Amino acid sequence: MPPGPRKGHRFDIGDIVRAHRAELDATVGLSREQRRVLTDIAQCRTAALGGHLDRCDGCGFEHPSYNSCRNRHCPKCQALAQEKWIAEQRLRMLDGRYFHVVFTLPSELRALAAFAPRTLYDALLHVAGRILLEFGRRRLKAEIGATLVLHTWTRALAFHPHVHAIVTAGGLALDGVTLRSSSRAFLFPIKAMARVLRGKMIDALKDAHRRGAFAGFDDFVDPDGFARLLRTIAKLPWVVYAKPSFAKGVHVISYLGRYTHRVAISNSRLLDVTPNAITFRTKGDGIEVLHPVAFLRRFVRHVLPHGFHKIRHVGLHASAEKRQRVRALTGAPAVNPPSPPKPYPTRLLELTGRDVTRCRVCSGSLTPIALPRGPPLGGA
Repeated sequence: MPPGPRKGHRFDIGDIVRAHRAELDATVGLSREQRRVLTDIAQCRTAALGGHLDRCDGCGFEHPSYNSCRNRHCPKCQALAQEKWIAEQRLRMLDGRYFHVVFTLPSELRALAAFAPRTLYDALLHVAGRILLEFGRRRLKAEIGATLVLHTWTRALAFHPHVHAIVTAGGLALDGVTLRSSSRAFLFPIKAMARVLRGKMIDALKDAHRRGAFAGFDDFVDPDGFARLLRTIAKLPWVVYAKPSFAKGVHVISYLGRYTHRVAISNSRLLDVTPNAITFRTKGDGIEVLHPVAFLRRFVRHVLPHGFHKIRHVGLHASAEKRQRVRALTGAPAVNPPSPPKPYPTRLLELTGRDVTRCRVCSGSLTPIALPRGPPLGGA
């Protein structure tokens, strides 16, 4: 297997893809999006994408630096994207308390979600947003704000679609001129939200079925298959979970950034990689051991449909005018637009402590020399 990754991690998912992509292709029918993601990860920070050669003006030391793939599923390309996103969210977040609410799709719908991911994911995000807004209007008599993020995995890479929502603990009263707040320990009753989630999702599934969104799904070849599934999920207790509130909105931004730009697994969770086994950390002290092809099969299940927006803003978080009204009512200072982005070397230094402008041998200044793209690694 090729050498492990740079930047402090012993192992790299890109190495796993390069070593076992052909075997995966021979055993699994991959979608176009999945093939593109694997190709990008395999090529990320390799000669295939080109880059530059850093040459020290003092000692002559040379070190190649290759370009990133910038794919949103790549574990090596999220840190700087997360930092940029967090800076932009300062305009959206309000300086008050927030709750973290999670809406989960029951396991009985996972096969259908894997077959029609765009339909199920979009429905779950849309329904979760509607529930939060409706509960805010009915129970708080206010318009609240929320940012929702879709995740599809567990720490063991199992398929588990769910939505994380960061929700304001109150909002702009329906009269538009006063503010209302929830209690510190309680936003909305989770059992009531779970019942509404079940009902609205069933309605969304019926609508999608009428539109033919599930044509070709094996379980629905039986004419009673769809109705039978609805009867099953209608009897289930659906799950909504709420965590305690945050004290200040400023703390929510960095917390939320970890959710928005998290990928199914990071390089830091890889504990051991051999030609026949991938060992990675799961929850707490737990570990999982998988054959490399089985590992990649789990990984590609979490590739999102092309162009799908996994982050949604609703209520106050979707209205700059209403957020400004809330800030005026609370006496909060206006939020200035984010500063122009800092140069890449500066951002990398602040984020990782690594100064890519100085020689690692003598700390002398480096002169970059462009490197052309090399031959592609693997097919798209």
